Amino acid sequence: MIFLKLIGSLGLFLYGMKIMSEGLQKVAGDRLRSILTAMTTNRVTGVLTGVLITALIQSSSATTVMVVSFVNAGLLTLAESISVIMGANIGTTVTAWIISIFGFKLIWLLSLFLFWPSPCHLSSQARATVNP
Repeated sequence: MIFLKLIGSLGLFLYGMKIMSEGLQKVAGDRLRSILTAMTTNRVTGVLTGVLITALIQSSSATTVMVVSFVNAGLLTLAESISVIMGANIGTTVTAWIISIFGFKLIWLLSLFLFWPSPCHLSSQARATVNP
């Protein structure tokens, strides 16, 4: 029974990745092509792009699937995709190291700062009463 759950979960994961990559291919246009070209001009920027994308979506598998779909669509070359995939793997490793060193306390602290009210988030009415 556990094996069937594992196979079903894997199938659902792969199906979701397929749907996401097909959607990205439909959205891809000249602007996306120029953005991808700028982000992967050399190996270093490709690796940094992979690290950044993996940090944003928290999944190196999703990053790899997106990169493979971009190569299939002709938006990236093989050399560019290799550097992005290496960056995705580095990003996953760095995330794991951060969690293992600092634990989940750092994540709670960062999420607290994301939702902390700041003066720039005040409504216009509140700003009018603060700054007469």
